[in-house]
Amino acid sequence: MASLDGRGMGMNIVNRHTGSIIFSADAESMGKLVEMAVLSGANLFRANLSGANLFRANLSGANLFEANLSEAYLSEANLSKADLYEANLSGANLSEANLSKADLSEANLSGANLSEANLSGADLFEANLSGADLSGANLSEANLSGANLSKANLLGADLSEAYLSGANLSEANLSKANLSGANLSEANLSGANLFRANLSGANLSGANLSGANLSGANLFRANLSGANLFEANLSEAYLYEAVLINAVGYCK
Repeated sequence: MASLDGRGMGMNIVNRHTGSIIFSADAESMGKLVEMAVLSGANLFRANLSGANLFRANLSGANLFEANLSEAYLSEANLSKADLYEANLSGANLSEANLSKADLSEANLSGANLSEANLSGADLFEANLSGADLSGANLSEANLSGANLSKANLLGADLSEAYLSGANLSEANLSKANLSGANLSEANLSGANLFRANLSGANLSGANLSGANLSGANLFRANLSGANLFEANLSEAYLYEAVLINAVGYCK
């Protein structure tokens, strides 16, 4: 592992680009070393932690700005309020991790496992979550504006009051997801599976829902003005008091 450098005494965390030592100490594992670094207030900017085993590590409030955590094992880790701006978490295992109020803006989470993770209030502005597993995840009140969630698995996820304006959710699985009160204005949901999803009170104005499966979805008081519903499946969808002004492709 590139981040496990044997130079000098103990274990080292190195810079992903230069290889220079960021933090060094005697530790029994990489997980303990990183916890020590965070506890000491060390700046882990651009740290190379690719493939590191950080299972259940306490990294709350850590500065991991632009860090390389690709393929890292972070299941059940505590990353609440951590700074992961532009971090590389592609292919990482973050199942059941706590990422509440973490800064993941512009981070790469493509193909990551975030099942059952807590991302409530997290900032995921323009983050790459394409193909990520977010089944059962808590994304309530998270900022996902401009994020790429194409082909992501959000089965049963909680996205209530989340901000998804301009997000790419094409071909995403949102079956049985809770999107009540979410802002999906101008979002791309073409080909998405929203079977029995809760979209009550959601803002879908100008959204692209062409070819989406909305069968059995709850769209009570949802705003679908100007939305593209061409070839969308709305069978058994609940549309009471939904706004459909200038919606394209909608037929009663």
